[in-house]
Parts: sequence; structure tokens; C-alpha cells
Amino acid sequence: MAPPTSASRAPWRSLALVTALLAASLGALVGGTSASGASVPAAARISDTLAATLTRARAGVPLPVMVHGTDVATARGAARASGMTVLTSFDRIGVVVAAGTPDQVQAVRSRPGVTYVEGDQPIAFSLATSGEATRGDDALAAGVPGAPGTPLDGRGVSVAVIDSGVDGTHPFFRDPDGDSAVVRNLKGLCAFGTLVPIPASACFADLTAVNDTDTLSVGGHGTHVAGIVAGRSVTTTGAGAHQLDGAARGASIVSLSVGAGLSILGADAALNWVLENHEAPCGAGVSAAACPPIKVTNNSYGPAGGGDFDPESATVKLQRALAAEGVVTVWAAGNDGGDGSTSLTNPPGQDPTPGIISVASYDDGGTGTRDGVVSDFSSRGDAADQSTWPDLSAPGTDIESACRPYLVICSTGLAPVNGPGLLDLATFNTISGTSMAAPHIAGIVAQLFQADPTATPAEVEAALNGSAHKLTDGAAYTGSDAAGSTSYDKGHGLVDVVAAVAALTA
Repeated sequence: MAPPTSASRAPWRSLALVTALLAASLGALVGGTSASGASVPAAARISDTLAATLTRARAGVPLPVMVHGTDVATARGAARASGMTVLTSFDRIGVVVAAGTPDQVQAVRSRPGVTYVEGDQPIAFSLATSGEATRGDDALAAGVPGAPGTPLDGRGVSVAVIDSGVDGTHPFFRDPDGDSAVVRNLKGLCAFGTLVPIPASACFADLTAVNDTDTLSVGGHGTHVAGIVAGRSVTTTGAGAHQLDGAARGASIVSLSVGAGLSILGADAALNWVLENHEAPCGAGVSAAACPPIKVTNNSYGPAGGGDFDPESATVKLQRALAAEGVVTVWAAGNDGGDGSTSLTNPPGQDPTPGIISVASYDDGGTGTRDGVVSDFSSRGDAADQSTWPDLSAPGTDIESACRPYLVICSTGLAPVNGPGLLDLATFNTISGTSMAAPHIAGIVAQLFQADPTATPAEVEAALNGSAHKLTDGAAYTGSDAAGSTSYDKGHGLVDVVAAVAALTA
């Protein structure tokens, strides 16, 4: 995110001029009446990123923006009345994505019912160059409380992974019956840079039959992230062969590929799809047993350098609507480090709404213990502003998960490992980042919803934060909220699956 005379001869005339200019400026901000006496609407506020974009935009050249209205019909009508082209819409939150010239963008601000105009901006994966630390293995062995013999592995829950895409054919997602853990694999088509109108219902193409959207993106990030969420139990081959598992090895994955080149508009389109389809992500005719409802989204991306929280943004409106419908939103805190003098955490993760979780990265030093350190790259909040602090921490340093050697991000890994099959060469690799910490939490959230399907997002977050292990590295736990003490670098501490399940089901 882009961080942001001669008048002494007639003083009464200068004062009159200043007064007139001030009145004109205020009229543009707060509305008023025209010379004919007609009401003049107030000019809607614009986002900081859009304001910066407009200063360098070329006259007559259209750019994509999000027009927020009192409802979607009002936003659509305002955009069209201003001469803009409506590209798509997020109906549930009253937002249309439209293309317009700088003059048209300015004009739409004063249309009746327009409440905010928001610009696009590039975002990046939270990437730097396990189960023991989180007690996930203990939770799996203990099983679902009150259901003897049922492993606590996230089954019956889908996790939406909004990322570069996922290779659902990877051996890490292969169930014993040969099916894939990736039950739906969608490729984003709303590339707003092309300024081509596409209905929201057509923003994502279903490529589940192929079940690989990551190779199309030449990515790799999404496959690695999804493996951390719900990779099945596999045994690697070659020197140092070992067992490898995802956090919720029985959960299902719904992949929404927004490509390797991310922008807020594309990511918001994915969140909007989840909002409209979370109850039946594979369609009304597919059973919940085959394709469970989405109960959590993983978002391992954000603007570089953090930024200010914007409660009027489409992202925040979407995640708050999701929380109201029972879906948790998980964010990577970011990879900008920091010392607490300013906030560098991912802005939407700062949302105080219960059920929206910001995740810092923990480094166990390869020991699997619970008393390691906060990863040096993990974004810190402002020590003086608790609203910017992460909520909790999860392993994010040197995390082994699914990869393909020909994908860009996977090629940055430093420890390629062969998978279980003869042809599974370098199909696992080790990568670091809060991108890797967030999916640990997304998978654990799936486990908590399996343990208590009636839980609310607020109850899930409270259980996670209130039961976190208080590792002692880094900043002191000086803050406090309903879940107890917290800190600007690691939040409430390191996630503890066993304790979180106990807290939720007590």
C-alpha cells in the first residue's frame, strides 16, 4: 500500500475571496443548494489509494473503481448516469465495479446515494524468502469431543483458499479413494484491467474437472498454502523420508484462483463469491457430504508495508457480511517486520469484528517445540495502538508443503523433497512467510467447526485467542481484551489446538 502581499491594500476583499472559496469547498464536501435552489448532494469520500491514482491519471483514460451505494441498484444507476461502464457488482454489499475516466469518477461522487468510491491497488502474497508446536497431532489423536473414534481432522468443513490457484491433482490432496480434497476449483475471469463487463455470477469459471488452476497462473503459492490447510497424510521418499500432514487433513478445499498478479478488485470478487455461495459451494444439487459448506476463508496476501484500516472498504464490508453468516476470515499479518514504532500489519486483518483473525508467524527453529521465537519477518503492529496488533501466531518459518518444481514460487524453496510416487519429484518444498502461518489457523478453524458445528465466528476466535500458549519471546503481553493479554508482535500467543477445542466445547 502506498504509505500517503498586495492583499494588505484591501484586506476585506481577500477575506471575501477566502470565504467564497471555503464555502465552495465545503459545499463539495457537505452538499448544499445550487443557485436555482435545488439540493446538491454531498460528494462521497474517496479512498486514499484512489486519490493518489487520480493525481497521476491521464484525462480521458478509464480506470476501474468500486462505487459504493446505499444499495446495488443505486450504485449501478449512479455509475451509468456518470457515463461509466459497469463491469460487475457485489450485490450483497451494494457495490459495483465500474470503469470511468477521472472526470467521470469525480462526477459519480456527487450522485445521490453514492457513499464511497474506492480505487484498486496491487497486493502481494505474504511470502518470505507443525503439528507438534500447535498440538495439532495431540488434537487429532484425542478426536472429536463427545464422538468417540471420530478423528478431529476438519471433515465436514470446506476452507476457501483465495490465492494464485491450487493444483488439486497434487498427491498431497489425494484421498484414499483417489478423490481430491479440492472439491471445487475456480479460475477468476474478472480481470478488471481489461475493463470488460462480466456479471458477478460469471466472474469464476469452474475448472474442477481439470482441477489445476495454479499451473495456469504459473504460481505455486496457492498449492503450498492449501497443503498447509488440508494436506492428506503422505510419506515422502528418498533420504530423510518422513510423514507429512496438513493442519486439517480431513477438510475440503474450495480454490478461488485470482492469479499470481493480485489486486484488491480480484480478491474482493473472490470474497464476494464466497459470500454468495458458502452454503453450497459446489451447487445446490451437490450434497454437503461431498462438498461441505465453507466455514472459513484463507487470505495470504495484502499490500506491502501495511496501511490504515478502512472500515468503508469493500473488503471489510464483505468479511463482516461473511462473519454475520457464520464464516471466519483469516488474514496473514504481513512480512514487513517492524519494531512497534508504527503499524505494518495487513489492514483488513485489523478489523475488530469477531471472527476476523490476523495471524503472525512463529519460528520453532525446527524443534517442534512451543517456546520458539516470533519470526523476524512477521509484521508487527503499532505498540501504542492495540487495534493494529495480530490476533495470534502460528508456524510460518520453514514450512514444508505441496509444490511443483516448475512453478515460480516453489522454485524459491530451499529443500525440495520427493513425494510418495515414483514420478513425484520435488513435489514438496519448504517456504516461509505469514502466508504459511495463516493457513495453519484456517485449518484449525475447520477443526473447531467440526468439534462444534453450531459455533459462531466470534466463539471460534475467542476460543483460539483465549487458549493461546504464551510464548515468552518478543514483546510483553501488555494489552488486554475479552480473551486476555496480548502483544503487538504475536497477539495472544501461539495457537494451541487442544486447548482451543476444550475452550470451545466446554
